[in-house]
Amino acid sequence: MPNVTSSQTNITDGQQFHGLVELLLFSAPITLSCCVFLFINATMFFTLRGKLLFRETSRYILLYNLLFADTAQMALSQVLYILAACRVMLTYPVCAVLTLLCTVTNDVSPLTLVLMSLERYVAVCYPLRHTTIITIRNTDVAIIVVWAVSSLNVLIQVLLLLDFLFENLQMKELCSIENMLLGPVSNNYDKVYTCCLFVSAGVVVTSSYIGVMVAARSASTDKASARKAHNTLLLHLVQLGLSLSSTIYSPLIFTLTKLVDRKTILRIHSILYVCVILLPRCLSTLIYGIRDQNIRPILIGHLCCRYKLSVVLTAKVSV
Repeated sequence: MPNVTSSQTNITDGQQFHGLVELLLFSAPITLSCCVFLFINATMFFTLRGKLLFRETSRYILLYNLLFADTAQMALSQVLYILAACRVMLTYPVCAVLTLLCTVTNDVSPLTLVLMSLERYVAVCYPLRHTTIITIRNTDVAIIVVWAVSSLNVLIQVLLLLDFLFENLQMKELCSIENMLLGPVSNNYDKVYTCCLFVSAGVVVTSSYIGVMVAARSASTDKASARKAHNTLLLHLVQLGLSLSSTIYSPLIFTLTKLVDRKTILRIHSILYVCVILLPRCLSTLIYGIRDQNIRPILIGHLCCRYKLSVVLTAKVSV
């Protein structure tokens, strides 16, 4: 009998060790990728706050807001990923705070892209009125409205959660946005809101794009300015597509769990998480920054200097 107990203990220990190794193999590269993306976003933050032009120009203020929302979303997503990878069960209130913050920042991104598209539309189609319409004060008000709309959505979700009777505050499942959609009403509301948000944003960005294309054919329009705005709005459509890609992540993983085994789904989950959740939050603003003639030299300078500094420090430590 002791031999049986001992062998069972050994098997359990072996399974736990195997699970730990598997956790490290999948989690370490993803955490490293997230750190790299956060480093790039932090450098972009430093760039946008380091020059007076960027702090007093509406489109750069909007870009800063987009960057802040994307960086916060990335950090919160990584926290949830680590908690899920370590199989940490949270209480409903703690999970609600994390997931609702994720929801706010996720909603701010497409709404900010709408504002950035409208700013470019006004710059090309109404150049004489641009400075009176697109002021720093109006930009700040628009950003406040964006955060207020996103917060209102969260408030509604909180009210829907209050209708659910919690017999026990301890969650039985891992913390995620999907697991906080308790009941069909919350689930249906989330789907309708997400659909309306991205359809509305898509219509506004596309309409701005078409408006700029029409204006570019006018003899009175600055062709160079219209071409730049045309390319920028096309980029905003790509950025909106990147934001939209995060909404297919959970349904896709849920579908794949029924088709493939656990090991394969873990690999697919890791790849999709990096490509669909983390990477777009970095690429969205990085591409914009590299395209912009004012940001590009400063951003590249900061990235190169920090890379050289890290190489020097590493060399000193090794010596």
